[in-house]
Amino acid sequence: MTAPGNSTVGPPLRDPVEVLGREDTWDRVRTDLAECGSVLLCARLEDWAPQKSDGPELRQLLGRDWSRYLDIAHPEIRLRYAASRTLLKYAAGAVLHGDPEELELSYGPTGRPYLRGCDQIDISLSHTENLLLVGLTTLGLIGVDAELADRQLYSKGMGRHVCTPYELVTLANLPESDRNAGLVRLWTLKEAYSKAIGQGMQFRFTEFGFGPDGKPVRVHRPDGTPGTGAEWAFRTFLLPSGYCVSAAVFDAGFGRTFDTRLITMLDAETVEAVNAELYEGP
Repeated sequence: MTAPGNSTVGPPLRDPVEVLGREDTWDRVRTDLAECGSVLLCARLEDWAPQKSDGPELRQLLGRDWSRYLDIAHPEIRLRYAASRTLLKYAAGAVLHGDPEELELSYGPTGRPYLRGCDQIDISLSHTENLLLVGLTTLGLIGVDAELADRQLYSKGMGRHVCTPYELVTLANLPESDRNAGLVRLWTLKEAYSKAIGQGMQFRFTEFGFGPDGKPVRVHRPDGTPGTGAEWAFRTFLLPSGYCVSAAVFDAGFGRTFDTRLITMLDAETVEAVNAELYEGP
């Protein structure tokens, strides 16, 4: 897998920060976000699973996601849904210096999540098996995805449904023992990029691709020619826990946002004027 900082283009992105629980220190998360403009967090499901699946604390934290949560029939998927959004809200609360329960998660037309009223930070999340993954950026857009590194895709013929012609040739030229890992890497990169641009599965994976590992990672056209430049950063990490994690970050070019506190989102005079209108006595 491509190591952080090796043969890469685009904005920097460090290896994921493991968060052990709600009481864990968020210093590294804040530092990475301040210094790189983006940060990745990973956590174990059992560390973030709700103590009560139907308690008032979880309902308050999920907010408008509560009805979505109740509609999920599969118990394990429902558990990961609640845990991933708990991690996301606590992570966002840490960098925004706000209460996680006061942050509202909303969704765009294609289902892409965002924090309502917090346009200074973009978010993405993924969960699979025992892993929770969250991405935060102040640069522009971010997408993240994770899979078990040993998930068997190549032997099941998934390549023809996932890869461009150039990628199929590249995978076939790898040693047989490396082909499945290469396909898992491509799958997570494509998921991350699709999430970042808000397309999800609507953008066919056979219509865009990525170059081989160990070289500058960019989006490629089906024939293998580069389709993006230095405005995009793509990173893949192999976690000690056995997961392959990929992230896509887009730098919109507006410069770094260093002050992400909720209290500074609105102009002070505007806040005072609104409060005066709302609470002015008769």
